[in-house]
Amino acid sequence: MLKVEGLKKMYGRMAALDGLCMCVNAGALYGFVGPNGAGKTTTIKILTGLLLPDSGSVIVDGIDAVKEPGKVTEKIGYVPDFFGVYDNLKVWEYMELFSACGGLYGLNARKRSWDLLEQVGLGEKSDYYVDGLSRGMKQRLCLARALIHNPPILVMDEPTSGLDPGTRYEFKEILKELREQGKTVVISSHILSELSEVCTDIGIVEQGKMVLEGSINDILNQINVRSPLLITVCRNKEQALNLLRSHPYVETITIRQNDIMVGFTGEQEDEAVLLKQLVEAGVMVCGFVRERGSLESVFMQIINHEEGMVLISEN
Repeated sequence: MLKVEGLKKMYGRMAALDGLCMCVNAGALYGFVGPNGAGKTTTIKILTGLLLPDSGSVIVDGIDAVKEPGKVTEKIGYVPDFFGVYDNLKVWEYMELFSACGGLYGLNARKRSWDLLEQVGLGEKSDYYVDGLSRGMKQRLCLARALIHNPPILVMDEPTSGLDPGTRYEFKEILKELREQGKTVVISSHILSELSEVCTDIGIVEQGKMVLEGSINDILNQINVRSPLLITVCRNKEQALNLLRSHPYVETITIRQNDIMVGFTGEQEDEAVLLKQLVEAGVMVCGFVRERGSLESVFMQIINHEEGMVLISEN
């Protein structure tokens, strides 16, 4: 659906993109994240045909976006991180204006506009002036506008920035509905906890390069495997500690009352063997579980260049 290879873009002597590669499958809800200045906005502008790269290729639903940037706009709906100035228009006028830009007029335009306003929860606001809408409503109106020409791909730049928790939840539900309808969604956001809840795939970019990309489930599984083991011991803690100190897969041990936090480098089968060894040693184990990892932790690990970066192996 969307494939980027070797994308480069210079602003003077600064490299905004330095050989970026990116792959978004059809029907994916792809989270695109990175620190400020990593190249996210530049990438989005190139994907949407607003900016040409210095080199590299961008294929959007079979169209070469570098050679034919005008055609890309037919395939992509773009939701920027700012709304624009249309304060003197009513909501229905705003939608009909952009319907005309997409080649829809008259009854077809009104029906399409009404259906989209209903979809984003603004059907009852059609006669309101845009200026009177809340920030969340403006974001939903911008989303409706981006869908006016029924594009297969939706690209969104920080769509939930500045929204209250309730509105962010509503926006996430709309995203899930769009994916169920077969849309491919690329969403740039800094709220990683939300991305982990709704995205099927994720890509982390830093200094103009993709440093981590893959299925959200694969990434979270890799994170969790590297998270500490939490062992709760009800009896015979000393036997447990003696066994753990001599175990080849145990790197660190931290004691918190009856809990033992273990830096364990083994895989799931090795965990099962360790639990068996503890029980056979007479240790009464009340709890044995990997602590849950998070996208926030791996993101900070990557951008701070800490050791032990999570890598997703190729199939």
